This record gives sequence, structure tokens and C-alpha cells, in this order.
Amino acid sequence: SSGINAEWPLRPGDIKEVMKTNDDLSNKNSKDDNDEDEGPRMTVEAIKKICKTHKGYSTPELNEILYLHFQGFGKIENLELYTGVKCLWLEANGIQEIENLDNQKELKCLYLQQNLLHSIENLEPVVQLHTLNVSNNYIMKIENLVPSMHTLQISKNRLKNSDALDGLMGAPNISVIDLSHNSLEDPCIIDVLEKLPELSVLNLMGNPVIKKIKNYRKVLTVRLANLKYLDDRPVFPKDRACAEAWARGGVEAEKEERIRWNDRERAKIESCFSAMSRLKKDAVEKKGVYEGTTRTKSGLLIPKSLAPKADETEKSGL
Repeated sequence: SSGINAEWPLRPGDIKEVMKTNDDLSNKNSKDDNDEDEGPRMTVEAIKKICKTHKGYSTPELNEILYLHFQGFGKIENLELYTGVKCLWLEANGIQEIENLDNQKELKCLYLQQNLLHSIENLEPVVQLHTLNVSNNYIMKIENLVPSMHTLQISKNRLKNSDALDGLMGAPNISVIDLSHNSLEDPCIIDVLEKLPELSVLNLMGNPVIKKIKNYRKVLTVRLANLKYLDDRPVFPKDRACAEAWARGGVEAEKEERIRWNDRERAKIESCFSAMSRLKKDAVEKKGVYEGTTRTKSGLLIPKSLAPKADETEKSGL
């Protein structure tokens, strides 16, 4: 196939040519294999095609949302012209590093769940970032967060010790954190979370630490002053009041506080019921006033017993 006469005996020059041809074929095959290993690339044309599929704009800077998820991309690249993007979907690719977001100054939501990330990095340019989702990755430590962040979803990663959460201090106003289904086992994580005054939603489900904190739900409710939702259910005002009473005086104090809340709730229900009863009674009395009356053709309200006479009077014009 190389065009070389393979009849023996071969000349020295023929041997060199055969070896060179084999090397070229080997290099070509190796290059093809590498191209296959890299997978789809986030090229300029690929991004434009995806924008068209999702009815986006052909002018890059006009797109506020980019749907680049489930594409098999291994790298974030070629986004320089997409300066107006506010929401970037990169879920379920093969991305190993957060990078090349220097021109996304307006980015607010970044979705990178189900990738191959081992760290949170290179977020400095996205100064307006509000929400970051890096669930289902291989991250062992929270770090390099943006101060503007309010929501971090980092479930199903490899967080283990309280030190792994220290990076949360980089986002002092963060209010929603999903740490579920990691390997957190150190009760000292509460000391870290307690330093976040705006924290209102926290999910720790699926972590060993839940079983290591006695009276887990009460403790977190008391220690995290602004908590409104813990794991799979809300923290109602009554829950907080009872938990704080428990912290002050134990089970008896909690019981007394719960009785007070029950009494107030019962009184409120009774008050509403009484108000409804009064309205009903007034309506019945009002109906009773008009029950024995009727209106003449001219609209005059009179007792029913006088109705025939009134009609005759009206007919006679008196």
C-alpha cells in the first residue's frame, strides 16, 4: 500500500523508506486517538450552533443565557465575545477546571454540577456571581468564593472536615448552602457556619455529622440565629422559640414554651371562630329584618300584609 516494491532482496534505501512510512502512520494514528480522547470542543462555531438551537442570538454579546450543558465539553473556552451572559449552564460535561471567564463580568448564575472539578478556582472576574452549583464533583475544600455570592450548592463532593468549610468566609453574605451527601463528620462545622450571619437555608442531609451532634435540630436552630430552613423542612417561629427555651432551661422550659405557643394558637383560632360567628349572626338578624317585608313597584319597603293595599293605592295614583 506504500507504493514500495516489496520483492526481496530490499535495497538499504527501501528499508529506510518503509521505516519512515511506518513512523508517519504511527504518528497519524496517535494524533487521531488523542483527538478522540479530547472529545467535543467548545469552539466558536459549536457555541453559535447551540445558541441557534436554543433560539438565542447570533450576535454573541446579546445572549444573557448560554445552554452549554450535556455536550461532553472538557474545557471552558472561546467565551470571550459573550460579555452579556448572566446565566451559564455547563452541567454534565467533562470540565476539569473553572477557567476562561475573564469577560463574563455580568455573570450571576454558574451551573457546573456533574463535571470533573477538583477545586473551586478562577472566579475573581465574575464579581457579580450570585449562585454557584458545583454538586456531583470531586471537590475536597471550599475556597476562592466571590464576596457577592448568596447561594452555594456543593452536595455530593468530598468535603470531610470543618477546615474544608473555612472558605465560606470569602462570601460573608451567603444565605443558602447545600452541603448534603458529603463526608462531613466533624461537629465543629457549626463553629464555621455560625460566623455566617445571613445563613437562612442549610442542608446537611446525608452527612455522618448529623448523628454526632446530640439534639441536632435544636442545636443548629439555636446556634444559627437566622436559620429559616434546615434540611428537609422549615424552621417555624414556634420551633425556634421552643429550641431557645430548651437551650435556656432544658426540657421543662421547652415544654412550658410549647404550652404557651399552643395556648396562643388556640386563642387565635377561637378568636377567628368567634368573629365568624358574629358575622353569621349579624347576617341572620339582617335577613330577619327583611324577611317579613316586600317592596312595592315603586321600590317602597313595606310589610307583606300591606302589599295588596299598597298596590291598589299605587294603581289609583294616590
